[in-house]
Amino acid sequence: MNFLYIILAIIAAIVLWAIVAYNRFVTLVNRTKEAWADIDVQLKRRYDLIPNLMETVKGYATHEKTAFENVTKARAQAMQAGTPAEKGAAENMLTGALKSLFAVSEAYPDLKANQNFLALQSELSDTENKIQAARRFYNNNVRDLNIAIESFPNNVIAGMFNFAKMELFQLEQEEAKEPVKVAF
Repeated sequence: MNFLYIILAIIAAIVLWAIVAYNRFVTLVNRTKEAWADIDVQLKRRYDLIPNLMETVKGYATHEKTAFENVTKARAQAMQAGTPAEKGAAENMLTGALKSLFAVSEAYPDLKANQNFLALQSELSDTENKIQAARRFYNNNVRDLNIAIESFPNNVIAGMFNFAKMELFQLEQEEAKEPVKVAF
């Protein structure tokens, strides 16, 4: 009779562990999705600021057509990117295009003193900081989820319920670290 209780206790412990592990995966997946939504909100804010910034710069630097085209193209690609890897590559391209636009502004002292331009530049800088914070939060959640999926014995539950690893959102790739080249 004691042997039966021991077997039932072991089965109950395994079932309880499976329930706890499953619920942990659900929590980690939902936190990661929430973190991605935070990134998306900040990126949309960034995309909304860019046309205003470009219009301000256009008023002073109308002959800088290439810089405007590059920013517009990069913004469109970034808005259409889907996966974190695609989004990261597109955001790197957009960051480079924005750096070129700010480099153009250096040649126009009146523009650098324009209050609208300064306010937009400050708001864009603030948004960049918020994107970095959201990216760190997302990547921490992805790391925790991926570790849980790979760890034994949790990987058994992850496999049974098809929990999949997620991609990190990385912005700082080699091409983003190169200095901006501006030709007048």
